[in-house]
Amino acid sequence: MNLLDEEYTKHPFYGARRMKQFLRGKGYLVGRKHISSLLRKMGLETIFPKSNLSWANSQDKIYPYLLRDVDIKEPNQVWSADITYIRLTEGFVYLMAIIDWYSRYVLSWRISNTLESDFCVEALNEALVKYGNPAIFNSDQGSQFTSHDFTQKLLDKKVRISMDGKGRAYDNIFVERLWRSVKYENIYICEYRNIFEVREGLDKYLKFYNEERYHQSLNYKTPAEIYRSERRAVDIFLEKDSKLSGCKNIERGVLF
Repeated sequence: MNLLDEEYTKHPFYGARRMKQFLRGKGYLVGRKHISSLLRKMGLETIFPKSNLSWANSQDKIYPYLLRDVDIKEPNQVWSADITYIRLTEGFVYLMAIIDWYSRYVLSWRISNTLESDFCVEALNEALVKYGNPAIFNSDQGSQFTSHDFTQKLLDKKVRISMDGKGRAYDNIFVERLWRSVKYENIYICEYRNIFEVREGLDKYLKFYNEERYHQSLNYKTPAEIYRSERRAVDIFLEKDSKLSGCKNIERGVLF
């Protein structure tokens, strides 16, 4: 499973057949059916080129994808969430994170040893309390994100909900890039033993990722620099605009 996780992180388009050849090249005489079983256990989709840790619930509402050809211009315009498999020496857990698309800033995260929706709702609550409301919230069609508890919190805040099309590998590309960084720069190096160690280690790494790690795509600035400076500029604009228009109450993060 650890070898499959590493190879999938490198080549997310590999299905069971290619994984079989990869493992046989490593000396593991394992069949395609067993590989498919392991990939399902890890939550990795074997047909579409995208991890699918959260299977859809047919009774939940599926929302359309809203981000095609949208120009992302400011923080809190679009937030995105996803879940990934995290290996431990004593098992594995799942990591869920919410990221601001414009700045790549990780707004909140949680880990869990099950795929129930509770830990995703907790992360959403924290992000909304700390950072206000996004204009659009994007996720895949997994049951954690289509559940009533999750979507209703967004609807109550008048946030528009967007969901990736099934099998579209790169609709959530910025979170996918975050997962690669987390795994290559932290998980694969540290070899955490249990949930307590990985929680402490991820807390340190994600603070580093936000506050200290320079991103080439951000002109070698940190996500925190981009998020805070641009957010401050938007708040100043909204404050001036409210004075000119006579409005006293303005929802933050809903303009784009």
